[in-house]
Amino acid sequence: MIEVGDLRKGMVILYENEPYRVIDVNKHHMAMGRGLVRTKLKNIKTGLVRDVTFSSGDRVPEADLTFRKAQYLYSDGDHYYFMALDDYEQIAFSEEEIGDAKWYLTENLEVDLLMLENNAIGIQLPNVVVLRVVETEPSFKGDTVSGGGKPAVLETGLKITVPFFVETGELVKVDTRTGEYIERA
Repeated sequence: MIEVGDLRKGMVILYENEPYRVIDVNKHHMAMGRGLVRTKLKNIKTGLVRDVTFSSGDRVPEADLTFRKAQYLYSDGDHYYFMALDDYEQIAFSEEEIGDAKWYLTENLEVDLLMLENNAIGIQLPNVVVLRVVETEPSFKGDTVSGGGKPAVLETGLKITVPFFVETGELVKVDTRTGEYIERA
């Protein structure tokens, strides 16, 4: 059982004996009362999205997920293909099922397949991925005084803010949970 205050985007829980993925979580505190946790849940089996409000302190069961190592192969535009490393089975996910993870997928990236009752329901990315900067503004001497950064486009199309000293063609480490620049690779 997991407390609803600890729910995070992307977690899979059981609600009314059905597996749901948490799409969004908002916590609301009321004066002189218990807080509310408003969630948006998507049924993994049917695709139904529903808004559910819990009282803070409520507990929900976490889905019994297993993980399977896989490697990202390619995308044909509509689907993303992965190969399980234990038996070389190919598994395809639609762009909707992959969601924002598509911005971090590079060829041969190893991920974990999320398995529920022997069915693949999604992927879990590593916390950090290395991506190449394909487009960014040139830096000028003295730019570092103000701190901050400049926009950059990475090889997957992801747009992030990088420090002024990062140039086009360099490899950078990106946190897949927040989408932020960490350091040069």
